[in-house]
Amino acid sequence: MFDGRKVLITGGGTGIGAAAAARFRAEGARVAVLGRRPAPLDEVAARTGALPLVADAADRAAIEDAVRTVVARYGGLDVVVANAGGHGLSAVGDTDDADWEQSLRSNLTSAFATVRAALPELVKSRGSVVVVSSLAGLFAGPSVAGYTVGKHALIGLTRSLARDYGRHGVRVNAVCPGWVCTPMADEQMDALSAAAGLADREAAYRRVTENVPLGRPARPEEIAAIIRFLASDDSSYITGSVTVADGGAHAVDLPTIALATT
Repeated sequence: MFDGRKVLITGGGTGIGAAAAARFRAEGARVAVLGRRPAPLDEVAARTGALPLVADAADRAAIEDAVRTVVARYGGLDVVVANAGGHGLSAVGDTDDADWEQSLRSNLTSAFATVRAALPELVKSRGSVVVVSSLAGLFAGPSVAGYTVGKHALIGLTRSLARDYGRHGVRVNAVCPGWVCTPMADEQMDALSAAAGLADREAAYRRVTENVPLGRPARPEEIAAIIRFLASDDSSYITGSVTVADGGAHAVDLPTIALATT
């Protein structure tokens, strides 16, 4: 399906990005993984054969240079997976200017700058963009203002790009995962486990998914499969869409949880 296609994945060193790199490589794509930390990128490169690129996806000069490197190495660019993101874990009243700016930079500006740099090549290839937002792009969790606002804004970015560049053959879609077993989520589960006196990380995951219909978090590979679909010709008439992958969490009517007997 992806033989010879050129794919750039930001936030490609761990979690969903690393799983997406493995999936695209398994289907014959030429993949570059980009992130700020060399060690995880090198591990993904060793395991999958992807090209590691150390850069901040939100830095205009750095991401433009990375795109040029991919084009020079592979001869073009067909798919961008805008997966880079970060924290923003405080309520509005507890968020200072620096934290707010960093939250938006890591969660929103990273995708904006990456796609902007890649657009000329994507127009040439009539390519595809998959933006990784979050269930936090649709709903608000407690004390995650920066993260929530950034992930909501990614959906607006997705729709704006789809509206403006569909006429050039470029498709842009978003995926909104719920809980996924990634290093960032693991950190949150460890903190929850300690705060709530739970036995371990697995107990914390069970706690946060106890009202999710499927009753478990996702594996990164499950989200990678959705990214692969949205980037593929199998979704050739889909653009501007938001795919929710949360085990059914968004289907739950919160005020009725207390009425559940099983």
